[in-house]
This record gives sequence, C-alpha cells and structure tokens, in this order.
Amino acid sequence: MKLARTGIIAAAILSVASVAFAQKTDFSGSWAPEAPAAAPAGGGGGGRGGMMGGPMVVKQTADTLTVETTRGEMKTVATYKLDGAESVNKMSMGRGENATQIETKSTAKWDGAKLVISTTREGQNGPMTSAQTWSLEGGMLTIERPGRDGATRKTVYKKTTS
Repeated sequence: MKLARTGIIAAAILSVASVAFAQKTDFSGSWAPEAPAAAPAGGGGGGRGGMMGGPMVVKQTADTLTVETTRGEMKTVATYKLDGAESVNKMSMGRGENATQIETKSTAKWDGAKLVISTTREGQNGPMTSAQTWSLEGGMLTIERPGRDGATRKTVYKKTTS
C-alpha cells in the first residue's frame, strides 16, 4: 500500500512538472532598452526589421505575439503566430515622405523557453533573411540577432509595466 501511494505521489509530481515545463515564456509588457555598455562593433544593425532598439509594447496570447514600436511619429506593429505558421507584416523602410512599406514573412518557433523569429523580405539583390531570438531572464528581455559580420547583436530591455 505504501509503495502504491509513493507511485501515485511521484506520478502527480511528474504531471505537474510536465505542465510547468510545457508553459511558454510570456513576453507581454512595456519594455525599454537598457543603455549598452559599449557601442556594438560595425555599427548599425539594431534597427533591422523596423523594431529593434527602441521602446516597445508586447502583447502575447496563446497563439500570437504582437510587437508595437514607436519611433518619433512612426508606429510599427508586427504580429507573429506562435505555432510556426507564416505571419505577414508590413515594415517601413526609409523616413518621412520617402518611406515605403515592405512586406515581410516570418515564422516564430519555440526553442525551449526561447522564441526564435525568422523573417524574410525582398531586398535590392533578392530575398533577405534575418533572425532574432527572444529570451527572458531575471525580468530582463534579451533579443539576439546575428550581424552581417558574424557577430551577435544583443539588445537588453527592462520591463517598465506589465
């Protein structure tokens, strides 16, 4: 009887642990970038995708991640499906009257607690693909992107509101 009770308790603990492990990271909230310790080598790259580097508001449901950024008077909203299906968004290239809207196609997939977003858009010399990996640790959001020079660009955000 004691062995059966131990088995039931162990099964209950494993099922709770499995449910906890299956939960995905929630990136929801308002985020402000932390000041970098030093400027990244090679410069630039932080603004690719029209959403990196500035403050942002993230809304997440079980199915989607919506990222809203504002730079000056320009507001960008991108929504990603969290099931690996393709998401289509528009991003602005250029500034002011010369800005044009470019269509992007993205897929977002979970890699454990991290979210990897791969985006493709048409460039001057054919399709351009970029990736970003989102992770949350100690209340800080980190978004990593590979740079053209092979170095990883990292932007760290501090949560300003829930």
